[in-house]
Amino acid sequence: MSGRTPGVVLVLLEQWTLSPERDMRTLVQMAVDAEEAGVETVMLSDHVLLTPKAGAGGRMDNPRDYAAPGNQDPFTPWPDSIVLASAIAARTSKIRIALSALIYPLRHPLHTATQLATLDLLSEGRLVVQPTVSWLDEEYAALGVPFEKRGKILDEQLAIMRAVWAASPASFHGAFYSFDDVYVEPKCWRVEGPQMWFGGQHVHGPILRRLVEYGHGFHPFGTPTADDLVAIREAMVAAGRDPATIEMIGGIRPNFPADDQPGDLDEAMQAIPGKLAEGYTSICFKPSQYTDDIAEVPDLCRRMVAAVTAA
Repeated sequence: MSGRTPGVVLVLLEQWTLSPERDMRTLVQMAVDAEEAGVETVMLSDHVLLTPKAGAGGRMDNPRDYAAPGNQDPFTPWPDSIVLASAIAARTSKIRIALSALIYPLRHPLHTATQLATLDLLSEGRLVVQPTVSWLDEEYAALGVPFEKRGKILDEQLAIMRAVWAASPASFHGAFYSFDDVYVEPKCWRVEGPQMWFGGQHVHGPILRRLVEYGHGFHPFGTPTADDLVAIREAMVAAGRDPATIEMIGGIRPNFPADDQPGDLDEAMQAIPGKLAEGYTSICFKPSQYTDDIAEVPDLCRRMVAAVTAA
C-alpha cells in the first residue's frame, strides 16, 4: 500500500528469555546494536500493571511467544516504555523508537502530551506512537478509569494532543476533559507532532476513523484479511488521503520445535517476500524467538535487514 522503502522493526520488550527482567541497560544496548545493524525501528509495548486475569485464557506454552490478551503470567515485566524510550533516544541517533502500543486512556492527555513532546525532542523526531485502548478491564479498574468508555476517552485525548501540540494557549471542552488557556511547552520536533500508528485485533470503525484522521501507519495484532486491507484503502480514499502514504507493519513468526526452544530464523524469513507482496513495508521480528544467546542478536538483526533488502 505504501511507497516507502521496506524496513525492519525489532520488538524490544518480551525478551526475558534473553535478558534478566530487571536489566534495562541490556535492552538499551540491544537498540544500539539494532541501529548499527541497519534496523529501522525498535518497538516498545505497554502495560501499567497486570492482574491474575492476564493469564485467564491459558498462559503461553513457550515463553518466547508473543504476549496476547489472556495468555500472560501476571509477573510478566512491562517496564515504563516512555522512560525506556528516553534512554534509547539518548544512546542512538538514527533508529526510530515506536511506542507500540501506548495505552492512552490510562494516562492524562496533558501529562502524556508533555512527556511525548519531550521524548520527541530528545530523539529529534524519531518517535512513533501507537495509541491504543488495550483489553484488560482490571487494569482500568485499578487505575480508576471506566473500561467501557475507553474508546470515547481515547478520541478526546487524540483531539487534545493535536490541539496542545499545535499552539498555545489551547482550550478543550469534552465529556471527560475540560480546560481553558493551557500552555504545553516545549512543542514536538515537528509541528504536527510524532507520527502515529493505529491497529488492533480487528479492523473496525473506530480504528479506521482514527487511522484516517491521525494515522501514518497501520499495525495490526495478527494478520488482517484481504477485506480489512480493502476497507483501509477505501476509507483513506473517501477521506481524500492517498493510501500509499500509510506505512503497513507486518511480521514474521517462528515454528517452535519445542516449548523450551527457539525457532529457526531462516525458516521464518521465508515469509518476508510474501509479506512485502501483500503490501507490508515494515517487517517485525522478536530476537528471543530465534535465539537464547544475547550475543547472537546483532547477527540476527543483520540477517533480517539483508533478507528484507534482498526481497
